[in-house]
Amino acid sequence: MGGRSSGVVQDVRSKADLDEALRGAAPMVVHFWASWCDASKQMDQVFIHLATDFPHALFLRVEAEEQPSISEAYAVSAVPCFVFFKDGKCVETLEGANPSILANKVAKVVGPANLAQSASPASLGIAAGPTILEAVQDMAKENVPSNNKNLNSELSDGLTKRLKQLVNSHHVFLFMKGSPEQPKCGFSQKVVEILKGEGVEFGSFDILTDNEVREGMKKFSNWPTFPQLFCKGELLGGCDIVVAMHENGELNVVLRDHGIPTISKAKNLTESAKGSMPEKGGGLCDSTDLSVEVASRLRTLVNSSPVMVFMKGRPEEPKCGFSHKVIEILQQEKVAFESFDVLYDDEVRQGMKVFSNWSSYPQVYIGGELIGGSDILLEMQKSGELKKILAEKGTIAKVNLERLKNLVISSLVMLFMKGTPDAPRCGFSSKVVDVLQKEGISFGYFDILTDEEVRQGLKTFSNWPTYPQLYCKGELIGGCDIVLELHSEGKLKFTLSE
Repeated sequence: MGGRSSGVVQDVRSKADLDEALRGAAPMVVHFWASWCDASKQMDQVFIHLATDFPHALFLRVEAEEQPSISEAYAVSAVPCFVFFKDGKCVETLEGANPSILANKVAKVVGPANLAQSASPASLGIAAGPTILEAVQDMAKENVPSNNKNLNSELSDGLTKRLKQLVNSHHVFLFMKGSPEQPKCGFSQKVVEILKGEGVEFGSFDILTDNEVREGMKKFSNWPTFPQLFCKGELLGGCDIVVAMHENGELNVVLRDHGIPTISKAKNLTESAKGSMPEKGGGLCDSTDLSVEVASRLRTLVNSSPVMVFMKGRPEEPKCGFSHKVIEILQQEKVAFESFDVLYDDEVRQGMKVFSNWSSYPQVYIGGELIGGSDILLEMQKSGELKKILAEKGTIAKVNLERLKNLVISSLVMLFMKGTPDAPRCGFSSKVVDVLQKEGISFGYFDILTDEEVRQGLKTFSNWPTYPQLYCKGELIGGCDIVLELHSEGKLKFTLSE
């Protein structure tokens, strides 16, 4: 990477480069970008200007798909993405193309710029230096879309027909870089892994082989990046949305609701084990090396608390750094847990290695299922997956019931969706918005992607596992399929006016 230069953005060529930079004392901002992404390129111009305005900080750039190990280490699943470091530690992340928020977060993390005068635009606050004003104004001019613009109108009839045929050629279809056997980018590879893990049969198209399809699909789907995953002709989203849906079980539910057979990883594991697993536990293995009594005792211990930690020492006095790290993470997440000191009982210490098929300590169980050790728990905390699992297992406080009730009745017609009506983040949400707007129905909305507490809590509140969810006068109408059916039968407006 070379020596540090003030006010200059430096490219990271390897993880070793990044590790070397982290050993320095300067605060640091890393831009994960992709050469094919227009938003990345535009935000990079802002990033370059910020490097000039904040010369005391280090500004680095990582091409996300070319450095998958670095991207995965910081849970980067979409670009542009910015990761902020202070004292060698990751302190904040920012996804998306928002110059104002980026400038203010830079100022917050690295300290104020030395401005000759406050010439920055009001939308950026006092954080941004004067040199980024022009770049932001230019970016705004280039990126203000026309609300009335029909993107598909730019496509020829022939290309539109071809894209429709591709989208509908399989129940599940993936537009990706490369092929499932040989993905050409980390994001495409991740989606392929998820679909294979779900046991889904899917078709694919390598957009690197056909630029007409590559550029056309951006307009056809109104989605600027790849991969793009479709289910029965409807856009589900890109890598970040597919990952989120997979992690919270929503992807499996959506596929099942559309009559698409899936074979989950859990089922595969169960079948391959042929009954060797005990009633509860993630990768547990009921080995013949364990007596019935010992196996029963260990199973009782594992299920003695919603969150159970087998560790060296006690929470107040851990006897190893890894156990200390796990306790620290759980305390940061304000999780109630029980623990067992394996140094105190050799039968448990040796038995748990066999029972869990996990050879080291600590071992963390949530809801009777093995999560892993300190490294896995740390990665889950960074990615936000730990909070999701804890919420799903009921091990942290659920969303306030009154808040959900108030949200549901905040508008006569209320839509809980992914994204906003102007920028839906999934095909099903987009379809419901289109129908409501065609019917001339006024409605409120809530973007469940912005609030994980509401996202998980509403599933329980409504006893409806997927999104979007449409309510009228506080009563659930249903999801995308029901809304479309009411619309096609001419009953939607009547139903919502009853």
